[in-house]
Amino acid sequence: MNWIGLKFQLKTIRRDKLCILTFLLPIIVGIAINLLGDMNLTSTAEPSFGIVQNDLTKETISWLQETGSVTVYDSTDALDIAIIDPSTQLLGVLSLGNEIRVLRSGDELQMYAVIADTLPLLYAVRNHAGKYEQTLLPPKNSNDILKPLLIVITMITAMFMGCTFNAMNILSEKEDGIVFINEILPMTGTQYVKQKIAVGFLGGVLSTVITAFVCMRLSVTQILPVLLFIILSSFIASLIGLFIGRSANGLMAGIMYIKIIMILFIAPPILFYLAAPAGGILHTLSYAFPSSATFYGLMGILNGNGALGTEIIVLIAHCFLWFLLYIMTSKRIQS
Repeated sequence: MNWIGLKFQLKTIRRDKLCILTFLLPIIVGIAINLLGDMNLTSTAEPSFGIVQNDLTKETISWLQETGSVTVYDSTDALDIAIIDPSTQLLGVLSLGNEIRVLRSGDELQMYAVIADTLPLLYAVRNHAGKYEQTLLPPKNSNDILKPLLIVITMITAMFMGCTFNAMNILSEKEDGIVFINEILPMTGTQYVKQKIAVGFLGGVLSTVITAFVCMRLSVTQILPVLLFIILSSFIASLIGLFIGRSANGLMAGIMYIKIIMILFIAPPILFYLAAPAGGILHTLSYAFPSSATFYGLMGILNGNGALGTEIIVLIAHCFLWFLLYIMTSKRIQS
């Protein structure tokens, strides 16, 4: 490998704002995720009730406040306006003799619709609750589900940086005419591929490792699997960057390709993870996306799953297939 040429390319990348942003953004997001700490986000999901002034008794208001937040409005018309406001999930509560009536807009989330339908019944039997033994379970921190998902998405974004590095590097050489100089340099095709892969690979690995160090707390046994996922995924992303740089005719077309590939790199794994059951046909087919294996593997590590052989084997197969495809298409273009 030509280390002088590699050093020169890394210097030119420092002038590319898109590459710098791609390198720093996952690290910044990782710091933000880490600052979440043990913050409980369940309070943002508590129901909000709207009532009319002097309509409900103090006992009823206190009972509603035990369930969610209560906002008092001057009139029924003001309450109706607040309920139909699309930016809120407000449920209106009005007195109906010894019972209550719940008003809702009809376009609220399913959770609030269920609350609205069951609230009058709960109010009717509120005095019978003391007859039964009650055990309050501590709520599970919402970050136990949300935080690992955000961490994995950020990690995959950092791994994708190698694609941006290589694509923008090759496109910049096309724009500046350096690509013609490369053709007459005493460098074989294999050396050229190694040098180009190294640019994105090193950047992607470095960005992802820093991101992982910032937002993940790994045990000793988890370090090696995470490094394997980082190395294999960054290698694949750098290969994809070579494809984009070679096939794009200009800088704008290259940026468009990068955005499309990035969406395909991040969105499918999330959708399949949330919608497709593990072991199902869709879950198996999702391994056609190399980032799916990375996504499943990192989620498994964060959730304490030690069986990661399938994901690593899939990534190794993707590395081999993408590299073989690049070599085959390169020879076809040269011939």
